[in-house]
Amino acid sequence: MAVDLRGVMGTDGVRRIDDLVGRTSSTSVSRWVAQGRLIRPLPHVVVLPECADRWRTRAVAAVLSTGGVLSHHTALSTWQLAPEADRVHVSIDARRRAPARARQLTVHRVTELSGTRVDGLTVTRPARTLVDAWGQAHGGRRSLRFPGVARAAVITAVRTRRAGVPAIRRELARRPELPGRAALAALLALVDGGSQSELEIWGMRHVLDVPGLPPCRQQYRVRLPYGVAFLDACWPDLLLAVELDGAAFHGSREARERDLRRDAALAARGWLVLRFSCARLTREPAACQAEIAAVYRARAASTVH
Repeated sequence: MAVDLRGVMGTDGVRRIDDLVGRTSSTSVSRWVAQGRLIRPLPHVVVLPECADRWRTRAVAAVLSTGGVLSHHTALSTWQLAPEADRVHVSIDARRRAPARARQLTVHRVTELSGTRVDGLTVTRPARTLVDAWGQAHGGRRSLRFPGVARAAVITAVRTRRAGVPAIRRELARRPELPGRAALAALLALVDGGSQSELEIWGMRHVLDVPGLPPCRQQYRVRLPYGVAFLDACWPDLLLAVELDGAAFHGSREARERDLRRDAALAARGWLVLRFSCARLTREPAACQAEIAAVYRARAASTVH
């Protein structure tokens, strides 16, 4: 009887050989491999040729082959915190022997390994993923772009509440030898303070720490008729807010309309909103600081009188 090979191999087109043998026979599997209807990209697994280049198929094959957990950059991709990359990373328990090397697969032997399921894939938890990826990005051989990817992943994970700063710090505390450890600790301090983007981090360092003014509040919550607004930075006692407009969130026509409606709703409650573009912030930080200071002092003087 003819076997529906596509049906047996499943949606991802990958199976462990012993599983497929249990469903068919070892003779059939050997014949399909010989005929090129199946390929063996890694030990213990077979894949449909038409699925072999799919990122998800390669990720599933790596887990089935090693018995490990997707980790590092591959786990970032699974959590939708980084783009997919050709090389697949999995972690296995350090007490196990490392499997034979395979093309485009990196196996990490680690301690205290645990995983969870995301979209049918076994993957390290978010805090562990972020710290692993950070060490990968700042260790020996690495892509020149990957430190930025790891940094963006931390900011996004905290902003979207996929990982909390306390959980990342607990994971970091377990890793005293992590490459780039001090830089990750510094970044966590910034995002814990309320910075939710690289622009806000840059702004806090170079613009919003205005000499002679008290510290601003970040991500300050203001209730408006249509919901809650979170201000990038503000001085609530003077109802003075500063918004940092990055192109990613403020560049479109729809975004500008949204910002105008938001500013009008804040103005109705007595708030004055100063907006600075990314270009202006980075090119004229001192001028931006001077404007903030001048408006702050004018607001303070009017409040006194």
